[in-house]
Amino acid sequence: MAGILIYSDKDKLARELLTVAGLIADARGGEVKVACINNASQCQLLSAAGARVYKIENPAVLPADAANVAMALKEACGKLDCSIVLLSSDRRGRELAGRLAQVLGAGCLTDISAVKVEGEQIHCQRNALGGATVATQYIDGEKQVLAIVPRAFAPAPDRDGGSIDELQVEVPPSRIKLLEFRAKDSSSANIEEASVLVVAGQGLNSQEDLAAVESLAKKLGGELACSKPLATDKKWLPEDRVIGLSGKKCQPDLAVLLGISGQVQFTVGIRDARVIVAVNSDENAYIHQMADYSMVADLHQVVKELNNVLA
Repeated sequence: MAGILIYSDKDKLARELLTVAGLIADARGGEVKVACINNASQCQLLSAAGARVYKIENPAVLPADAANVAMALKEACGKLDCSIVLLSSDRRGRELAGRLAQVLGAGCLTDISAVKVEGEQIHCQRNALGGATVATQYIDGEKQVLAIVPRAFAPAPDRDGGSIDELQVEVPPSRIKLLEFRAKDSSSANIEEASVLVVAGQGLNSQEDLAAVESLAKKLGGELACSKPLATDKKWLPEDRVIGLSGKKCQPDLAVLLGISGQVQFTVGIRDARVIVAVNSDENAYIHQMADYSMVADLHQVVKELNNVLA
């Protein structure tokens, strides 16, 4: 049975992929192997999780160049006898998945939130019809590239049995010249990691009202997020705070949704929250149906009262 190769340039996501690979390998066989490209610290982290890690040190391979990385992973698949590749379905991972599938001649599925092995087939759950439903699909072929939604699986824990071996790959030099790395703006937020999110929607009257909503988020120990129109149309918040089909998919312990109507393009990004609280003055808004707790009320008054209570 050909093996399963894992790659992500992000440590936590690579550990999540280890969990998925273990489920697949336990059900259908095949050895799990991990490729680390120009990242010695990641090699140590993943070998500590019991993984068989292959260290690729080649300055010609740039993580920022998906085509370049795809060629390196293609060669790794050949040398390591791997027919299944697991990637993370983040922005860079989705591009890499398509490019790698093309050079491998493999089938490709992205945005996978769950997997189940039936016989030799890996059945994958993915959002379909713009997030309105969930489809189960599989690739009818030996070569497969599967991109897994971040945080859909728990990271693999530490365990014994890991190893690190060097792997040589030859790839054409990247056509991208890396000039510098810049740290992300300190004002930006990683809403995907937040345990509490307070989300503003189009029910908010003005940009000035965001201050009270942000204050509530801080008092709850969370982050401020928004629906797409507040960032792309009104420009009230940066796009890294957008939740939804064209934004980020989040799984907080608590999501407080303020002035959100419940369009499917938004709800697909927050429906996996553990607890959803919705405030909307429209009693017919769909968000009341999907929320665990909901209030038909003026969000501005609710935010004011909550801020006073939590002061």
